[in-house]
Amino acid sequence: MQTLPLGTEPVVAPRMPTADGAFAQNRTLVGLDRAEIAERLKTIGVPEKQVKMRTQQIWSWMYHYGAKDFDVMTNISKDLRARLAEHYEIGRPEIIEALISRDGTRKWLLRYADGNEAETVFIPDDDRGTLCVSSQVGCTLTCRFCHTGTQRLVRNLTPAEIVMQVLVARDDLGEWPTPHDGRRLTNIVLMGMGEPLYNFENVKKAMQIVMDEQGISLSKRRITLSTSGVVPEMARCGQELGVNLAISLHAVDNETRSRIMPINNKYPLEELLQACADYPGASNARRITFEYIMLKGINDSDDDARKLVRLLKQYKIPAKVNLIPFNPWPGSNFERSDDRQIKRFSDIVFGSGISAPVRTPRGEDILAACGQLKSESEKKRKSERLREERLGQEQAG
Repeated sequence: MQTLPLGTEPVVAPRMPTADGAFAQNRTLVGLDRAEIAERLKTIGVPEKQVKMRTQQIWSWMYHYGAKDFDVMTNISKDLRARLAEHYEIGRPEIIEALISRDGTRKWLLRYADGNEAETVFIPDDDRGTLCVSSQVGCTLTCRFCHTGTQRLVRNLTPAEIVMQVLVARDDLGEWPTPHDGRRLTNIVLMGMGEPLYNFENVKKAMQIVMDEQGISLSKRRITLSTSGVVPEMARCGQELGVNLAISLHAVDNETRSRIMPINNKYPLEELLQACADYPGASNARRITFEYIMLKGINDSDDDARKLVRLLKQYKIPAKVNLIPFNPWPGSNFERSDDRQIKRFSDIVFGSGISAPVRTPRGEDILAACGQLKSESEKKRKSERLREERLGQEQAG
Protein backbone atom coordinates (compact mmCIF):
# COMPACT_ATOMS: atom_id res chain seq x y z
CA MET A 1 0.00 0.00 0.00
CA GLN A 2 1.19 3.49 -0.77
CA THR A 3 -0.27 6.94 -0.53
CA LEU A 4 -1.04 9.01 -3.63
CA PRO A 5 -0.01 11.29 -5.46
CA LEU A 6 -0.54 9.49 -8.74
CA GLY A 7 0.02 11.99 -11.50
CA THR A 8 -2.75 14.54 -11.16
CA GLU A 9 -3.58 14.47 -7.48
CA PRO A 10 -7.01 15.92 -6.64
CA VAL A 11 -6.88 19.38 -5.11
CA VAL A 12 -9.65 20.62 -2.87
CA ALA A 13 -11.03 23.95 -3.98
CA PRO A 14 -11.53 26.50 -1.20
CA ARG A 15 -15.08 26.94 0.03
CA MET A 16 -16.85 29.69 1.90
CA PRO A 17 -17.57 28.70 5.50
CA THR A 18 -20.85 29.44 7.20
CA ALA A 19 -21.06 31.07 10.61
CA ASP A 20 -20.76 27.75 12.41
CA GLY A 21 -17.71 26.71 10.41
CA ALA A 22 -19.53 24.19 8.19
CA PHE A 23 -19.85 24.61 4.46
CA ALA A 24 -23.30 25.47 3.22
CA GLN A 25 -24.66 22.57 1.21
CA ASN A 26 -26.90 24.82 -0.87
CA ARG A 27 -23.98 26.81 -2.27
CA THR A 28 -22.82 24.20 -4.74
CA LEU A 29 -24.09 24.05 -8.31
CA VAL A 30 -22.87 20.47 -8.65
CA GLY A 31 -25.75 18.00 -8.55
CA LEU A 32 -28.39 20.48 -9.73
CA ASP A 33 -30.29 19.92 -12.96
CA ARG A 34 -30.39 22.62 -15.62
CA ALA A 35 -33.69 24.09 -14.39
CA GLU A 36 -32.29 24.47 -10.89
CA ILE A 37 -29.11 26.11 -12.16
CA ALA A 38 -31.24 28.48 -14.22
CA GLU A 39 -33.18 29.50 -11.11
CA ARG A 40 -29.93 30.14 -9.24
CA LEU A 41 -28.75 32.39 -12.07
CA LYS A 42 -31.96 34.39 -12.02
CA THR A 43 -31.55 35.06 -8.29
CA ILE A 44 -28.22 36.80 -8.90
CA GLY A 45 -29.57 38.99 -11.67
CA VAL A 46 -28.78 37.15 -14.89
CA PRO A 47 -31.22 38.50 -17.52
CA GLU A 48 -33.94 36.06 -18.55
CA LYS A 49 -32.81 36.04 -22.19
CA GLN A 50 -29.30 34.96 -21.13
CA VAL A 51 -30.23 32.31 -18.58
CA LYS A 52 -30.43 29.32 -20.94
CA MET A 53 -27.08 30.15 -22.57
CA ARG A 54 -25.31 30.79 -19.25
CA THR A 55 -26.74 27.59 -17.79
CA GLN A 56 -25.34 25.57 -20.67
CA GLN A 57 -21.95 27.27 -20.40
CA ILE A 58 -21.69 26.49 -16.69
CA TRP A 59 -22.88 22.91 -17.28
CA SER A 60 -20.21 22.38 -19.93
CA TRP A 61 -17.47 23.84 -17.73
CA MET A 62 -18.42 21.65 -14.77
CA TYR A 63 -19.05 18.35 -16.54
CA HIS A 64 -17.10 18.52 -19.80
CA TYR A 65 -14.06 20.50 -18.69
CA GLY A 66 -14.09 19.60 -14.98
CA ALA A 67 -13.85 23.19 -13.75
CA LYS A 68 -13.41 23.59 -10.00
CA ASP A 69 -13.99 27.33 -9.82
CA PHE A 70 -15.62 30.06 -11.88
CA ASP A 71 -12.41 31.94 -12.76
CA VAL A 72 -11.58 29.50 -15.57
CA MET A 73 -14.90 30.11 -17.37
CA THR A 74 -13.43 32.44 -19.97
CA ASN A 75 -16.57 32.70 -22.11
CA ILE A 76 -18.42 34.26 -19.17
CA SER A 77 -17.87 37.91 -18.23
CA LYS A 78 -15.67 38.76 -15.27
CA ASP A 79 -18.56 40.52 -13.58
CA LEU A 80 -20.80 37.44 -13.75
CA ARG A 81 -17.94 35.17 -12.67
CA ALA A 82 -17.45 37.37 -9.62
CA ARG A 83 -21.16 37.21 -8.77
CA LEU A 84 -21.18 33.43 -9.22
CA ALA A 85 -18.17 33.06 -6.91
CA GLU A 86 -19.81 35.31 -4.32
CA HIS A 87 -22.94 33.17 -4.10
CA TYR A 88 -22.03 29.67 -5.30
CA GLU A 89 -19.25 27.11 -5.62
CA ILE A 90 -18.35 24.14 -7.82
CA GLY A 91 -15.50 22.71 -5.82
CA ARG A 92 -14.84 19.25 -4.48
CA PRO A 93 -15.23 17.54 -1.11
CA GLU A 94 -12.23 17.36 1.16
CA ILE A 95 -10.08 14.33 0.37
CA ILE A 96 -9.18 12.81 3.73
CA GLU A 97 -7.36 9.78 2.40
CA ALA A 98 -6.20 8.69 -1.05
CA LEU A 99 -4.71 5.21 -1.33
CA ILE A 100 -3.52 2.94 -4.09
CA SER A 101 -3.38 -0.83 -3.84
CA ARG A 102 -0.61 -3.08 -5.11
CA ASP A 103 -2.98 -4.10 -7.92
CA GLY A 104 -3.68 -0.51 -9.00
CA THR A 105 -7.04 -0.12 -7.25
CA ARG A 106 -7.52 3.38 -5.87
CA LYS A 107 -9.65 4.44 -2.93
CA TRP A 108 -10.62 7.91 -1.77
CA LEU A 109 -12.19 8.80 1.56
CA LEU A 110 -14.18 12.00 1.05
CA ARG A 111 -15.42 14.36 3.74
CA TYR A 112 -18.54 16.31 2.88
CA ALA A 113 -19.83 19.67 4.03
CA ASP A 114 -21.31 18.46 7.31
CA GLY A 115 -18.23 16.43 8.26
CA ASN A 116 -19.66 13.06 7.24
CA GLU A 117 -17.51 10.78 5.10
CA ALA A 118 -17.94 8.22 2.35
CA GLU A 119 -15.58 6.13 0.25
CA THR A 120 -15.32 5.58 -3.49
CA VAL A 121 -13.10 3.07 -5.28
CA PHE A 122 -11.66 2.91 -8.80
CA ILE A 123 -10.83 -0.54 -10.19
CA PRO A 124 -8.71 -0.59 -13.38
CA ASP A 125 -8.82 -3.54 -15.77
CA ASP A 126 -7.31 -4.18 -19.18
CA ASP A 127 -10.46 -3.25 -21.08
CA ARG A 128 -12.29 -1.00 -18.63
CA GLY A 129 -12.07 1.13 -15.51
CA THR A 130 -14.89 0.87 -13.00
CA LEU A 131 -15.77 3.40 -10.31
CA CYS A 132 -17.59 1.96 -7.30
CA VAL A 133 -19.81 4.77 -5.99
CA SER A 134 -21.39 5.13 -2.55
CA SER A 135 -25.00 6.27 -2.11
CA GLN A 136 -25.25 6.61 1.69
CA VAL A 137 -23.09 7.42 4.69
CA GLY A 138 -23.10 4.04 6.37
CA CYS A 139 -25.80 1.49 5.61
CA THR A 140 -29.13 0.44 7.03
CA LEU A 141 -29.00 -3.23 6.01
CA THR A 142 -26.60 -4.98 8.44
CA CYS A 143 -25.67 -7.82 6.08
CA ARG A 144 -23.59 -10.12 8.27
CA PHE A 145 -20.67 -10.55 5.86
CA CYS A 146 -20.29 -6.86 4.94
CA HIS A 147 -18.01 -4.45 6.77
CA THR A 148 -20.04 -1.44 5.69
CA GLY A 149 -23.06 -3.00 7.37
CA THR A 150 -21.35 -2.69 10.75
CA GLN A 151 -21.49 1.10 10.40
CA ARG A 152 -24.88 2.57 11.26
CA LEU A 153 -26.75 4.54 8.65
CA VAL A 154 -26.08 8.24 9.13
CA ARG A 155 -27.89 9.73 6.14
CA ASN A 156 -28.42 9.58 2.40
CA LEU A 157 -25.91 11.25 0.13
CA THR A 158 -27.20 14.15 -1.95
CA PRO A 159 -27.03 14.19 -5.76
CA ALA A 160 -24.08 16.59 -5.46
CA GLU A 161 -22.20 14.26 -3.12
CA ILE A 162 -22.77 11.30 -5.44
CA VAL A 163 -21.69 13.21 -8.56
CA MET A 164 -18.65 14.58 -6.73
CA GLN A 165 -17.29 11.06 -6.33
CA VAL A 166 -17.15 10.82 -10.12
CA LEU A 167 -15.55 14.28 -10.42
CA VAL A 168 -12.83 13.46 -7.86
CA ALA A 169 -11.96 10.22 -9.68
CA ARG A 170 -11.79 11.94 -13.04
CA ASP A 171 -9.64 14.71 -11.57
CA ASP A 172 -7.14 12.10 -10.45
CA LEU A 173 -7.29 10.16 -13.72
CA GLY A 174 -6.73 13.33 -15.76
CA GLU A 175 -9.93 12.86 -17.77
CA TRP A 176 -10.86 16.48 -18.44
CA PRO A 177 -12.09 17.56 -20.86
CA THR A 178 -14.32 14.52 -21.34
CA PRO A 179 -12.52 12.27 -23.84
CA HIS A 180 -14.37 10.86 -26.84
CA ASP A 181 -12.23 7.73 -26.93
CA GLY A 182 -9.76 5.97 -24.66
CA ARG A 183 -11.45 6.72 -21.37
CA ARG A 184 -9.95 5.25 -18.22
CA LEU A 185 -13.18 5.57 -16.23
CA THR A 186 -15.57 3.64 -18.47
CA ASN A 187 -18.11 2.19 -16.03
CA ILE A 188 -19.90 3.07 -12.80
CA VAL A 189 -21.28 0.58 -10.30
CA LEU A 190 -23.50 1.75 -7.47
CA MET A 191 -22.03 -0.85 -5.15
CA GLY A 192 -20.27 1.30 -2.58
CA MET A 193 -21.51 2.23 0.88
CA GLY A 194 -25.27 2.06 1.31
CA GLU A 195 -28.33 0.67 -0.45
CA PRO A 196 -28.97 2.82 -3.55
CA LEU A 197 -32.68 1.93 -3.78
CA TYR A 198 -33.21 3.43 -0.33
CA ASN A 199 -31.90 6.69 -1.81
CA PHE A 200 -33.33 6.29 -5.29
CA GLU A 201 -34.38 9.88 -6.01
CA ASN A 202 -30.90 11.25 -5.29
CA VAL A 203 -29.19 8.38 -7.11
CA LYS A 204 -31.45 8.86 -10.12
CA LYS A 205 -30.74 12.58 -10.32
CA ALA A 206 -26.98 12.05 -9.96
CA MET A 207 -26.85 9.36 -12.64
CA GLN A 208 -28.93 11.49 -15.04
CA ILE A 209 -26.26 14.17 -14.70
CA VAL A 210 -23.51 11.61 -15.31
CA MET A 211 -25.36 10.28 -18.39
CA ASP A 212 -26.05 13.72 -19.89
CA GLU A 213 -24.56 13.82 -23.39
CA GLN A 214 -23.30 17.38 -23.00
CA GLY A 215 -21.13 16.57 -20.01
CA ILE A 216 -19.65 13.36 -18.69
CA SER A 217 -21.80 11.45 -21.18
CA LEU A 218 -21.60 7.95 -19.75
CA SER A 219 -24.09 5.54 -21.32
CA LYS A 220 -26.75 3.94 -19.12
CA ARG A 221 -25.47 0.60 -20.41
CA ARG A 222 -22.22 1.33 -18.56
CA ILE A 223 -23.93 2.01 -15.23
CA THR A 224 -24.98 -0.80 -12.89
CA LEU A 225 -27.09 -0.36 -9.78
CA SER A 226 -26.65 -3.05 -7.14
CA THR A 227 -29.42 -3.74 -4.66
CA SER A 228 -29.82 -6.16 -1.80
CA GLY A 229 -33.42 -6.62 -2.89
CA VAL A 230 -35.60 -3.57 -2.24
CA VAL A 231 -38.37 -5.09 -4.33
CA PRO A 232 -40.82 -2.11 -4.50
CA GLU A 233 -38.18 0.17 -6.03
CA MET A 234 -36.73 -2.23 -8.58
CA ALA A 235 -39.30 -1.62 -11.32
CA ARG A 236 -38.88 2.17 -10.91
CA CYS A 237 -35.15 1.79 -11.40
CA GLY A 238 -35.70 0.05 -14.73
CA GLN A 239 -38.45 2.38 -15.91
CA GLU A 240 -37.04 5.74 -14.82
CA LEU A 241 -33.28 5.20 -15.00
CA GLY A 242 -32.83 2.20 -17.29
CA VAL A 243 -29.44 1.17 -15.96
CA ASN A 244 -28.18 -2.39 -15.55
CA LEU A 245 -29.29 -4.25 -12.46
CA ALA A 246 -27.20 -6.32 -10.06
CA ILE A 247 -28.68 -8.30 -7.19
CA SER A 248 -26.83 -9.13 -3.99
CA LEU A 249 -28.17 -12.68 -3.73
CA HIS A 250 -25.62 -14.67 -1.67
CA ALA A 251 -27.93 -17.60 -0.79
CA VAL A 252 -30.39 -19.91 -2.50
CA ASP A 253 -32.91 -20.53 0.29
CA ASN A 254 -34.82 -18.16 2.55
CA GLU A 255 -33.44 -19.57 5.79
CA THR A 256 -29.80 -19.00 4.85
CA ARG A 257 -30.40 -15.67 3.15
CA SER A 258 -32.39 -14.29 6.08
CA ARG A 259 -29.59 -15.34 8.43
CA ILE A 260 -26.91 -13.45 6.54
CA MET A 261 -29.12 -10.75 4.96
CA PRO A 262 -31.97 -9.60 7.25
CA ILE A 263 -33.66 -7.75 4.36
CA ASN A 264 -34.76 -11.18 3.14
CA ASN A 265 -37.27 -11.30 6.01
CA LYS A 266 -39.08 -8.38 4.38
CA TYR A 267 -38.58 -9.31 0.72
CA PRO A 268 -38.06 -13.09 0.49
CA LEU A 269 -36.44 -14.85 -2.43
CA GLU A 270 -39.69 -15.53 -4.26
CA GLU A 271 -40.61 -11.83 -4.38
CA LEU A 272 -37.10 -10.79 -5.26
CA LEU A 273 -36.72 -13.25 -8.13
CA GLN A 274 -40.12 -12.36 -9.56
CA ALA A 275 -39.13 -8.68 -9.51
CA CYS A 276 -35.97 -9.65 -11.40
CA ALA A 277 -38.01 -11.57 -13.97
CA ASP A 278 -40.18 -8.46 -14.43
CA TYR A 279 -37.29 -5.96 -14.57
CA PRO A 280 -37.81 -3.57 -17.51
CA GLY A 281 -35.25 -4.05 -20.26
CA ALA A 282 -33.83 -7.32 -18.99
CA SER A 283 -32.90 -9.62 -21.87
CA ASN A 284 -30.16 -11.97 -22.98
CA ALA A 285 -28.37 -8.88 -24.27
CA ARG A 286 -28.82 -7.09 -20.93
CA ARG A 287 -28.63 -9.78 -18.32
CA ILE A 288 -29.21 -9.24 -14.62
CA THR A 289 -26.07 -9.87 -12.59
CA PHE A 290 -26.38 -11.90 -9.41
CA GLU A 291 -23.62 -11.22 -6.90
CA TYR A 292 -22.77 -14.27 -4.79
CA ILE A 293 -20.25 -14.05 -1.94
CA MET A 294 -18.56 -17.43 -1.40
CA LEU A 295 -18.78 -18.20 2.34
CA LYS A 296 -17.16 -21.42 3.49
CA GLY A 297 -19.70 -23.91 4.79
CA ILE A 298 -22.57 -21.44 4.45
CA ASN A 299 -23.59 -21.16 0.80
CA ASP A 300 -20.87 -22.85 -1.26
CA SER A 301 -21.88 -26.50 -1.61
CA ASP A 302 -22.46 -28.33 -4.88
CA ASP A 303 -26.13 -28.54 -3.90
CA ASP A 304 -26.25 -24.76 -3.45
CA ALA A 305 -24.88 -24.36 -6.98
CA ARG A 306 -27.53 -26.66 -8.41
CA LYS A 307 -30.30 -24.87 -6.46
CA LEU A 308 -29.06 -21.54 -7.83
CA VAL A 309 -29.35 -22.83 -11.39
CA ARG A 310 -32.85 -24.18 -10.74
CA LEU A 311 -34.03 -20.86 -9.30
CA LEU A 312 -32.75 -18.76 -12.19
CA LYS A 313 -34.28 -21.13 -14.73
CA GLN A 314 -37.55 -21.43 -12.82
CA TYR A 315 -38.06 -17.66 -13.02
CA LYS A 316 -36.65 -17.49 -16.58
CA ILE A 317 -34.25 -14.70 -15.64
CA PRO A 318 -31.59 -13.73 -18.20
CA ALA A 319 -28.73 -13.97 -15.74
CA LYS A 320 -25.03 -13.83 -15.10
CA VAL A 321 -23.59 -14.89 -11.73
CA ASN A 322 -20.55 -13.16 -10.25
CA LEU A 323 -18.88 -15.42 -7.71
CA ILE A 324 -17.04 -13.28 -5.17
CA PRO A 325 -14.49 -14.82 -2.80
CA PHE A 326 -15.26 -13.45 0.65
CA ASN A 327 -13.04 -10.50 1.53
CA PRO A 328 -12.11 -10.73 5.23
CA TRP A 329 -12.24 -7.68 7.47
CA PRO A 330 -11.37 -7.15 11.15
CA GLY A 331 -13.94 -8.86 13.35
CA SER A 332 -15.69 -10.87 10.64
CA ASN A 333 -16.89 -14.35 11.57
CA PHE A 334 -16.88 -15.86 8.09
CA GLU A 335 -14.22 -17.65 6.07
CA ARG A 336 -13.53 -17.54 2.36
CA SER A 337 -14.50 -20.71 0.51
CA ASP A 338 -11.62 -22.87 -0.67
CA ASP A 339 -10.41 -22.08 -4.19
CA ARG A 340 -11.15 -25.64 -5.29
CA GLN A 341 -14.75 -25.41 -4.07
CA ILE A 342 -15.25 -22.00 -5.70
CA LYS A 343 -14.12 -23.51 -8.99
CA ARG A 344 -16.48 -26.50 -8.55
CA PHE A 345 -19.37 -24.13 -7.86
CA SER A 346 -18.48 -22.09 -10.94
CA ASP A 347 -18.19 -25.19 -13.12
CA ILE A 348 -21.63 -26.45 -12.06
CA VAL A 349 -23.30 -23.14 -12.92
CA PHE A 350 -21.35 -22.76 -16.16
CA GLY A 351 -22.28 -26.33 -17.06
CA SER A 352 -25.96 -25.36 -16.97
CA GLY A 353 -25.43 -22.63 -19.56
CA ILE A 354 -25.27 -19.70 -17.12
CA SER A 355 -22.11 -17.58 -17.00
CA ALA A 356 -20.47 -17.74 -13.56
CA PRO A 357 -17.02 -16.14 -13.54
CA VAL A 358 -15.04 -15.84 -10.32
CA ARG A 359 -14.25 -12.23 -9.50
CA THR A 360 -10.61 -11.60 -8.71
CA PRO A 361 -10.43 -9.78 -5.37
CA ARG A 362 -9.08 -6.25 -5.86
CA GLY A 363 -7.75 -3.71 -3.40
CA GLU A 364 -7.75 -6.02 -0.38
CA ASP A 365 -4.58 -4.48 1.04
CA ILE A 366 -6.32 -1.09 1.33
CA LEU A 367 -9.69 -2.58 2.37
CA ALA A 368 -11.23 -1.47 -0.91
CA ALA A 369 -12.58 -4.86 -1.99
CA CYS A 370 -16.24 -5.85 -2.15
CA GLY A 371 -17.82 -5.71 1.31
CA GLN A 372 -14.86 -3.94 2.90
CA LEU A 373 -15.83 -0.29 2.48
CA LYS A 374 -15.82 1.73 5.66
CA SER A 375 -12.29 0.36 6.02
CA GLU A 376 -10.26 1.28 9.03
CA SER A 377 -10.74 4.96 8.24
CA GLU A 378 -13.62 5.42 10.68
CA LYS A 379 -11.71 3.75 13.52
CA LYS A 380 -8.53 5.55 12.55
CA ARG A 381 -10.14 8.97 12.67
CA LYS A 382 -11.85 8.16 15.97
CA SER A 383 -8.56 7.10 17.55
CA GLU A 384 -6.87 10.23 16.20
CA ARG A 385 -9.59 12.43 17.70
CA LEU A 386 -9.28 10.70 21.07
CA ARG A 387 -5.51 11.08 21.00
CA GLU A 388 -5.83 14.78 20.16
CA GLU A 389 -8.36 15.25 22.95
CA ARG A 390 -6.03 13.56 25.48
CA LEU A 391 -3.14 15.69 24.29
CA GLY A 392 -5.24 18.83 24.65
CA GLN A 393 -6.25 17.86 28.19
CA GLU A 394 -2.63 17.18 29.14
CA GLN A 395 -1.53 20.54 27.78
CA ALA A 396 -4.40 22.31 29.57
CA GLY A 397 -3.46 20.56 32.79
